[in-house]
Amino acid sequence: MSIRRLQPDELGEMLVGSSEYAILDPREMGDYEKGHLFRASVVPLNRLELMLGDLVPRRDTQVVWCGGQSWEAELAAERSAALGWTDVAVLDGGVEAWRAAGGEVYSGVNVPSKAFGELVERQLGTPHIAAPDLQQLIDDEADLVVLDSRPFPEFHRMSIPTATDMPGAELVHRVRDMAPDPATTIVVNCAGRTRSIIGAQSLIDAGVPNRVMALENGTMGWELAGLPLDHGSSRAAPSPGPEARAWAADAAAEVATRHGVQTIDEDQLTTWQADSSRTTMIFDVRSPEEYEAGHRPDSCSAPGGQLVQATDQYMATQNARLVLVDDDGVRATMTASWLRRLGWDDAVVLVAGLTDRLETGPRRAEVVGEHPAALVSAAELAGIVGDTATIVVDLAASTAHRKGHIPGAWWTTRNRLDQLAATTARASRVVLTSTDDQLARVAFADAAQAWDPDRVVVLDGGTDAWVDAGNEVETGQGRQLGPAHDVWAGPMAGRDRAEVEAAMNAYLVWEIALTDQVDADPTVRFNL
Repeated sequence: MSIRRLQPDELGEMLVGSSEYAILDPREMGDYEKGHLFRASVVPLNRLELMLGDLVPRRDTQVVWCGGQSWEAELAAERSAALGWTDVAVLDGGVEAWRAAGGEVYSGVNVPSKAFGELVERQLGTPHIAAPDLQQLIDDEADLVVLDSRPFPEFHRMSIPTATDMPGAELVHRVRDMAPDPATTIVVNCAGRTRSIIGAQSLIDAGVPNRVMALENGTMGWELAGLPLDHGSSRAAPSPGPEARAWAADAAAEVATRHGVQTIDEDQLTTWQADSSRTTMIFDVRSPEEYEAGHRPDSCSAPGGQLVQATDQYMATQNARLVLVDDDGVRATMTASWLRRLGWDDAVVLVAGLTDRLETGPRRAEVVGEHPAALVSAAELAGIVGDTATIVVDLAASTAHRKGHIPGAWWTTRNRLDQLAATTARASRVVLTSTDDQLARVAFADAAQAWDPDRVVVLDGGTDAWVDAGNEVETGQGRQLGPAHDVWAGPMAGRDRAEVEAAMNAYLVWEIALTDQVDADPTVRFNL
């Protein structure tokens, strides 16, 4: 099929319309964050077959590819069309053409949610407290609880002293057992600003009788104030008791009424899922642990706080129907109330969404297309891994590679395989791996073309299988073809203290300044 070329003015009309569409950026995250469209979701060429089916499940959705270089968008468009998407276009001239036409171009990641959080604070006047003032309250042993609204791994890595982990959507669900006395002051924090603001405002919206404040600039502000952080803390909020659950249910019901959150039942969901003209996505907003213990087969895990924090990573199809699921409606309702204010008008709650037909364990991403590959087992690889004629190519995220990889492995991305082949042309065997084997299988055809089919195999089960078989791994960067550009480094990735502090200050300035950009952007619509 031919690929349409969309002009900036045509895309502008699409952005303010009510039809479903997806703006996709085929660059790696490290390139995307330097400048992109407001609603663009990252679907790198490297992982396209592993991401597109989940982010744009309806094959006739309008898909527009735009990136920094035209060849990336062209190749992504051709690949998605070959995989079955039928309404595919490329933004003519990419991001720079959009900028030249007067469109806003945004740096950073999770921009819609970040900008929204700043507008929430500005318009609703969410109270905040500076880091030195909070430290004084802690020193004075004031009647105080500090609630960290980030996922536990982030909290465990670094946290405010005395803080308890309570991720965003859990705040209303669990808060009453943590602060049953209305005289107790509640401070909500995150790493920066957004989840602190949304978390604190969630408690205020829910009618918590306590004084509630967001920690200004989160753990970054705390560090910049020269205050020490805890590392390795395991304080996590317990599951709510009966009284706390009853209070949370009543509070969520009030929020639903105020913000127009609707509920649907299984019959309505079935009707929606049968409607081929609309996209219906089901998100389980409970904790990852609860999801893995038992979830609907048709749902994706999206803890509510992170769903609000990173809408662009979970749902690329704009104007889709979003159906939220939990065990009692509280977390789903609070999440839906924020998604509706973010502009997702059809965010609803599924009543009694957890049926008796539940699956356990994590959900594997949908892999689009057929990807046959020659395989090698971990046991077989262990016998040849030291052979100089054999190279192992790790396609996992660079962060995962640094945490642990097969000894001697190269790291690269799939779209650089031809460059690596030129560097390792004499290798008699090339073993592709990734965290599991999904990405390696998808990349097999590219590797076979870069070297030749007889020399390329995929490690069955990926690096996970290598580790499960009891084999050792190396840590650190290892052998790497080119700089890692597949992840957003973030402000904490500096090489020394001065560099980290400068990056944190720049990040906070960027986040606050997003309000000026969205004020000037006629394509941005929030429902505050």
